Amino acid sequence: MLKYIINRLLLLIPTLIGVVTLVFFMIALAPGDPARVMLGERASKEKIERLREDLGLDKPLIQQYGLYMQRVAHLDFGKSIKSGQKVMNEIKERFPATIELAICAMIFATILGILIGVISATKKNTWVDFSAMVGALFGVSMPVFWLALVMIMVFSVGLNLFPTGGRINIRYYFSPETNFYLLDTFKYIFTGHPEYFTSALHHLILPSIALGTIPLAIIARTTRSSMLEVLKQDYIKTVRSAGIKESRVIYRYALRNALLPVITVIGLQFGLLLSGAILTETIFAWPGIGKWLYQAIEARDYPAVQGGIIIISTCFVLINLVVDILYSIVNPKIRLQ
Repeated sequence: MLKYIINRLLLLIPTLIGVVTLVFFMIALAPGDPARVMLGERASKEKIERLREDLGLDKPLIQQYGLYMQRVAHLDFGKSIKSGQKVMNEIKERFPATIELAICAMIFATILGILIGVISATKKNTWVDFSAMVGALFGVSMPVFWLALVMIMVFSVGLNLFPTGGRINIRYYFSPETNFYLLDTFKYIFTGHPEYFTSALHHLILPSIALGTIPLAIIARTTRSSMLEVLKQDYIKTVRSAGIKESRVIYRYALRNALLPVITVIGLQFGLLLSGAILTETIFAWPGIGKWLYQAIEARDYPAVQGGIIIISTCFVLINLVVDILYSIVNPKIRLQ
């Protein structure tokens, strides 16, 4: 197992080098002068040249690439043109908000998706199965921004059940330690102020549902297909003929084997949530890396855009590594291959 993990870790190195190289050349070879784009058409020639020198754009492309790779190896993505702060510091400040939102959305999607998939498979060709699959198709087809806007209109503006945006009610000011608000506010439960935690949780519900709806639908469909395949196997018939309770057959024997493709889907969807949270964060005014990246693209803040894309891509690659390891734990034959 250790050898398998080491081999997979070694494979990460060329993958990450490829990601950084691709991001660098995509930005560097984009049409137009980045310095002029960032400063605007009315900027003086001296100001543009000074910015070009600051960004290293006056050097040959290969030299720029070498210097950029050296900086990235030390997690130095330069300074944001918009704020003047180090890009890495801005990412550190905002990334916990995105991770927290993505984890909550994934928990919602995974639990409900697997449950719906199992029920749908065990009730095959009934109205329950039909309703579940129509709902899943509806979930996959809905644009995230449309769903988010509808949820705000119905549950926030219409019924006044949830806030329209933000991470916590502004009345509950506190100094975050980890920037994971659920963790930071959890301690207030024991000091007689549970409203801090409940407010943070309250603000997470709508964005989590909006972000998790598409993964939920995909997980439900994958679980159903996988369960139907497993339930046809001879060993399931043998277990049933032994008189074992049906719920035990489903959840003890069938579901475990049916989870193999579901684990892969969950990993891929979690990676996509990190990169796809831009719309959700923007609509719900969620101060995560997605909203920050959107603002950086709007402002032509190239160092911030490069840094944000590289960090998100790296997370995606690491999540795939975790999925591969989990896959090999569930099915040891993978390691031998």
